[in-house]
Parts: sequence; structure tokens; C-alpha cells
Amino acid sequence: MANKNLTNAKKAKNDEFYTQFIDIQKEIGAYLEYNPDVFRGKVVYCNCDDPFESNFFRYFVLNFKKLGLKQLITTSYKPSPIANTQLGLFGDDKTLPKSKSRPKITANKFIINEVYDMDGDGEFNLKDVALQLKANKHNEWTPLEGNGDFRSEECIELLKQSDIVVTNPPFSLFREYVKQLFDYDKKFLIIGSMNAITYKEIFPLIKENKMWLGNGFHAGNAYFFTPFAKEYGEGVYMPETGLVKFRNVCWFTNLDHGRRHQPLPLMTMEENLKYSKHKEIKGKKAYDKYDNYDAIEVSFTDAIPSDYNGVMGVPISFLDKYNPDQFDIVKFRHGDDNKDLRLKNGTCPYFRVLIRHKKK
Repeated sequence: MANKNLTNAKKAKNDEFYTQFIDIQKEIGAYLEYNPDVFRGKVVYCNCDDPFESNFFRYFVLNFKKLGLKQLITTSYKPSPIANTQLGLFGDDKTLPKSKSRPKITANKFIINEVYDMDGDGEFNLKDVALQLKANKHNEWTPLEGNGDFRSEECIELLKQSDIVVTNPPFSLFREYVKQLFDYDKKFLIIGSMNAITYKEIFPLIKENKMWLGNGFHAGNAYFFTPFAKEYGEGVYMPETGLVKFRNVCWFTNLDHGRRHQPLPLMTMEENLKYSKHKEIKGKKAYDKYDNYDAIEVSFTDAIPSDYNGVMGVPISFLDKYNPDQFDIVKFRHGDDNKDLRLKNGTCPYFRVLIRHKKK
């Protein structure tokens, strides 16, 4: 049901999914654990994030000094139905006139060069950011000339100035968005549908280790705020929180993290056939083979045999556990006849990634 709803949202170009602060914090924490200086001296660009409503802006501005950022750039998209309403950046400060300080329909650009405790209360928080922006001290808050589309000339100029892009881009424009990142040779950490792995424009990047999956959402569940939450069915819309839950959403990145290099613990082929927890494998005499490619079918990632040296077809969810030090990706989905991989009994398993153990 969740997969169907996400697909429908994509087709309808309903791209209003807002990421939780805790998910951003946990994900970025994985990169900092692997390399504490990954953001130090860098310009971070969040180019699909209204500063008023984005938890990406909130995270980076509150951790500006801790991360050692050189600059934070954030731009918004004008047609957002909740523009300037979620974060309440200025609304909590009674000294700032709301009617003048919160543009309602313009796309905005925030550039943060410096953060400090401006009101003298002993701590730095969003109120200090609001005061600095209002006073225009070392930072910039201005409307964009256009609507904030990431493909616009003014947004591309900001992209050129950046080192790392971090955001939740429109699902419906994911191919185009990723292409732009590679066209301008940017480091990135973005959210997208797991199904994007199957796109002909995306899989080659993963195969060539130019792009990979991030650390991931807790228990594989991604929760988002959306103004259209109630339009989703039971199991997706969570009335107790007002959030929607998707299981086939993941982080994509070209920043390294530790989990990417953790070896996947495996049993031998003989052990799998005897002790596997999967009834489809336990008790069989051998793994199934494809009719149109020289490889075995492995329906579950944890059933990959540790001692098989040939090619194996695994589910795309394997990529969440993919360790480039342990495996090589051979190809995707198709057999020698350029048709979907087909078992001896004529059935075609859903989209398989063909892999082999890396030669030592």
C-alpha cells in the first residue's frame, strides 16, 4: 500500500514531503562518525528548502559552528502550499513584525555566513538567526527573482558556489535533479524513492560506485510531514502524529559512511540450504538458476552464499547492505537476451541486481 501511494504521489507531481529533524540529525551523524571533518570549510546548499519550513535549514544553521561550515545557502520554491508556515522562524519573536518579516508568496534565498548569540542570552538558537537576518549582519535574506526552481539560472549559480548539496528534492524530478548534481560535480546527500535504483539513469551510477545508498532511516521507515497527509490511506497516514510513513524511501549520496564498509555476515551455500530461516531455501538441494543468464537466484540478501564464486541475482534491497569492498555489481535486471531474468520454470523475479563476491 505504501509503495502504491508513493507512486501515485509521484505521478501527480505531489512532491510536498518534509523531512523530520531527527532523521536528518541521525543520517548526518553517520557521516560525521566516519569523517568528523566532512563538512568543515564547506559551502552547503539546500536548494529545495524554504528556510521558514525546512528542518534541513534548521539543522545546519543550529550546527553551523560545530560542523565548521563556511557558508549555508538555502532556497525555496514559490508554489509551496505551506511556505513560511512550518518552522516559525520569525513567528516566535514578538519584536519582529510578522506582517512585514514573513513574505507569503515569494521564493526566498537565505545565505548564512556567520552565527552567534546575538541577543546575549548565553546560547545560540533560531531567534538569534532571525535577529541577524533582520539586521542583515553578515548574512543575507532576499527574495529570488524567479520561483526557486532548482533548474533556474539563479539557482544554478548558487549551486556552482556550493560544495555539498543536502535536501529532499522533488520525487517526480529525481532523474533530472541527480543529473544536475553530476553535471556540476557536486557532493550530495538527498532523499529519494528506492525505486529510483531501477531508473536507467541512476543504476549505472550505483554500479560504478559514483553514488550509493546512505545510512538509512530507522527500521526502514521514513516519516514525513505533508499538507496532503489525510489523502493517504490506512497504514500510510498516521493520525496520531499527522505524518505519513513510507518504507521504500532512502538516502542517496556520494559521501562515505561507515555502514557502507561493514562486511555482510553470510553462511556457506551448504549452511543456507540446511539452516536458512527462509522456507524458499531451507531443505532445497540447490539454488535455482536463471534460464537466460549464468547465475543463481538468491531471493534474500541474508541468503547470499559466502562460498559461491559465480554471479548471483539479488533483490534491489541488497543495495542497502552493499559493501563495495565485499561485492562487485555486474549488471541489472536483464539476461543475455536483454530480457528480464527468467528462472528455469519460466517465472521472472522482480528486478534483480546481479553481483559476485569481490576477488581477493
